[in-house]
Amino acid sequence: MRRVDRWLVADPAVTRLLWRSESPLVVDLGYGASPVTTVELARWLGRLRDDVRVLGLELDPERVALARSAADPPRIDFRRGGFELAGTRPVLVRAFNVLRQYPEHEVAGAWQLMLDAMPADGLLVEGTCDEIGRLAAWVTVTAGGPRSLTLSVRLADLDRPSTVAERLPKILIHRNVPGERIHDLMTTLDECWAAASPHRAFGAKARWANAVALLAERGWPVGPAARRRPGELTVPWASVAPS
Repeated sequence: MRRVDRWLVADPAVTRLLWRSESPLVVDLGYGASPVTTVELARWLGRLRDDVRVLGLELDPERVALARSAADPPRIDFRRGGFELAGTRPVLVRAFNVLRQYPEHEVAGAWQLMLDAMPADGLLVEGTCDEIGRLAAWVTVTAGGPRSLTLSVRLADLDRPSTVAERLPKILIHRNVPGERIHDLMTTLDECWAAASPHRAFGAKARWANAVALLAERGWPVGPAARRRPGELTVPWASVAPS
């Protein structure tokens, strides 16, 4: 989860969103069996604004009761709730490893339910990561629809970038098949990673940077070099949206 935390504090749109809010509330939906991810999210966002409030929501009342030992209201608190966001009105929602349990056709409805509970300029970050945080992928969603897809991998033990496909958000995970844009991205990124293998001598970060540069040369909108952080890649939603 630290991968998405780091991304959030580096994203200009998130910074603007938090600073525009009079009293910013952020929801960590589905924090799991331990409240540690919610606590860490609050620490990271506190770098942007020290009065950010973070609320962890879970449907399981036992998880909520356990998490309250880590509460520090109003900065960090925990409550029972789901996609309706417990009647709150957060400017930012992080929902990880939640929608992977649902059928694909229910994703859009869940997104809309959360966005309806947020201000018009609110931002939803929905995705999936593996158990130890080596692989992660997330979609940013606004009231106008999905905005971007981010892939994040641990380079030290990366075999090929398409390994992250097993952690794609629910809206994309079944679309990684020939004929779909996300499959084109995974395939091309693997090809660029292989072509960048001579750069292994300079380390995995150098190889990744070269692979992403090659991806850009092939026409993929990977953004400016300053945003191509090691092991991370963000592309506009339109470039990977399901057919």
